Amino acid sequence: MVTHVSHRSAPSRAQAPTPETSDASLAGAAGSGPPAASGPHGSPGAPVRDRAADAMAPLVEALVGNDVPVRFEFWDGSHLGPEGGVGTVRIRSVDAIRRILWAPGELGVARAFVAGELSVDGDLYAILRVLRRAPLRDLRQMGLRALPAAVDAARRAGALGRPLPPPPEECRPTGRRHSPSRDARVISHHYDVGNDFYRLVLGPSMTYSCARFTSEEATLEEAQGAKHELICRKLGLDRQPGARLLDVGCGWGSMAIHAARHHRARVVGVALSREQVDEARRRVAEAGVDDQVEIRLQDYRDLDGEAFDAISSIGMFEHVGSAMMAGYFDTLRHLLGPTGRLLNHAISKPGSSVLGRRTFVGRYVFPDAELLDVTEVAGAMQRAGFEVRDVESLREHYSRTLHHWVANLEDHWDEEVALVGRPRADIWRLYMAASANGFDDGGLAVHQVLGVLPGPDGTSGMPATRAGWG
Repeated sequence: MVTHVSHRSAPSRAQAPTPETSDASLAGAAGSGPPAASGPHGSPGAPVRDRAADAMAPLVEALVGNDVPVRFEFWDGSHLGPEGGVGTVRIRSVDAIRRILWAPGELGVARAFVAGELSVDGDLYAILRVLRRAPLRDLRQMGLRALPAAVDAARRAGALGRPLPPPPEECRPTGRRHSPSRDARVISHHYDVGNDFYRLVLGPSMTYSCARFTSEEATLEEAQGAKHELICRKLGLDRQPGARLLDVGCGWGSMAIHAARHHRARVVGVALSREQVDEARRRVAEAGVDDQVEIRLQDYRDLDGEAFDAISSIGMFEHVGSAMMAGYFDTLRHLLGPTGRLLNHAISKPGSSVLGRRTFVGRYVFPDAELLDVTEVAGAMQRAGFEVRDVESLREHYSRTLHHWVANLEDHWDEEVALVGRPRADIWRLYMAASANGFDDGGLAVHQVLGVLPGPDGTSGMPATRAGWG
């Protein structure tokens, strides 16, 4: 599952993000060298005489404007903004300001948040909605009148100085983008957090993708089962017992287990996360379907020469990227025979979006991920030889799914922090809550796109209606 916390389009593929080293010119605009005041990192300097709120008011206004109903509280207890707003943004250390100066915009704020120098109190969903309406500005793009005032505010607060190291949770992958080795590293960054952590967040279904709630009373586990059954029926597994299914990016094996248990499918699941594969194999054996299901630590690009009746790809396509999309669908097409079906279930974004190197999600959650417009996906499938037969949005279902995950995380907060540490627990809570908002307001979507390979005479093998997919 991939999403875009900021809900603002990342730099387009034609506009590569500016390297961080170029931010030094901004942070050093009022002079380089040691910081002007001491902070948690022990740098010497003159004491700060202003209240932090007074000193920082020009910088806050430059970043988010002066009409945001959120209270900003600073490290000395001073504050800006209304008492009765939707919540409080706490800037706990002057180091948060220094990070924003060296990495202006979302990346600097993300680093301060992950480092614990900035936190949010109150209704997280409401605070994120409010802040989204006042998008965080990049200091490098300010006018000549605003920039000196912002830098002077940082100087008065004692925030100028050398850059601080990024939090260790930050992922900065190297090598060719979407090469097998780099893909394996970024997948490990996200999914090898720990199976115990994910078990508490996802619940017993251990399914990390959008559920499908068929009633108001449905539990998360029931909704995940309904989603798996819908996919099985779209793929025709209910009409072809014993069919051979490939589950690309099989996660912890939930789809494979469902297809084997309910439709006697013979399933091969492939994934790049060692921890997922180990747990999926254990769950398959526990479910008693290990004679029908094989889980492999394998890249889908290494499946040449095998043959399947159907393919499911659930919450994996976001890692493929636009540059690799044609090859992805071409590879899967060659694994299917006539009337074979592919169900691609993925988060999408109108106009597409690269989760860039300067975004919170791009550095801390899903490096290298891309959210593609569903029209691009359908077009690429057809160019690869598939006939697109059905497109369905489950957007509202994903918001509901995410609210369940956030509630699970909060209900087990102390246990989760003990498993993965406070920074990573904070990262997951923030990105899931912001993602839920994105699905609510339509900035994000999730689509199931069903394609079939027609036979030489045009035979599709598809049912006449969707009646059997309910």
